[in-house]
Amino acid sequence: QVQLVESGGGLVQPGGSLRLSCAASGFTFSAYVMNWYRQAPGKERELVATISSFGGDTRYADSMKGRFTISRDNVRSTVYLQMNSLKPEGTAVYYCNLRYYGKDYWGQGTQVTVSS
Repeated sequence: QVQLVESGGGLVQPGGSLRLSCAASGFTFSAYVMNWYRQAPGKERELVATISSFGGDTRYADSMKGRFTISRDNVRSTVYLQMNSLKPEGTAVYYCNLRYYGKDYWGQGTQVTVSS
């Protein structure tokens, strides 16, 4: 079955960096677009970044452009999110997402807290 397992979250000061990972299994990873979403307290889940199946096309929410980088390793079936210049409003649970045969799959999420 499809499994997505995020890791790498934590507490970071404003201006700091974190790298999130999402290990995938249960499907042909290299054939699918992968996404990162986040959900801040009291807010709806929002799309952060998207990467095409072979990594040649990446897209970002406007507020993340220039600071976040999505990448993937199709050998390790892992997608990454490098987050630089983090801001307090970046505090959220970050989720890995796959749309597979019309159904959305989510990991358990990893908490990122940006605070001094």
